Amino acid sequence: MSRVGKAPITLPSGVNVAIDGNKVTVKGPKGQLDREFHERVSISQEDGVLTVGRVDDERESRALHGLSRALLANMVIGVTDGYQKELAIVGVGYRAALKGSTLNFQLGFSHPVSVNAPAGITFEVPEPTRIIISGIDKEAVGQVASEIRAIRPPEPYKGKGIRYKDEQVRRKAGKAGVAR
Repeated sequence: MSRVGKAPITLPSGVNVAIDGNKVTVKGPKGQLDREFHERVSISQEDGVLTVGRVDDERESRALHGLSRALLANMVIGVTDGYQKELAIVGVGYRAALKGSTLNFQLGFSHPVSVNAPAGITFEVPEPTRIIISGIDKEAVGQVASEIRAIRPPEPYKGKGIRYKDEQVRRKAGKAGVAR
């Protein structure tokens, strides 16, 4: 039995879960999330506790068991607390500015780069070199953070670019020079 899959999910107060076959809707104080789960996984709710089971012991069912439980737990956490990712911009003259729901970047290109916030995602720019991406869907927050980082990933020689807040960039030595 999957260690992750067999762990029950306790529902905090203010969270309502509607199960319709394989479609699960989670409503909470921050919003609502829907997800369609695989038919090899069964989800049940009793006394404020969600449990995830599987219909058989096939390899695919065992793989989907823990995944489905983790996705369901992420939905519950998302509608109660939400998720956020923080990005740091490193480099002379590199900066970000927020205009409405659009992020505008100056990243050393010949042109500014703009990123519009998708539905359910909000941007904050407390400093020109820090970006906070927040939302209730963990998958969407991570995807948007990844796409922003991909605009100018950190390079290994000077470390310039956009990185996650706690990311360690492996640095390389530059040219050694000519020994005469």
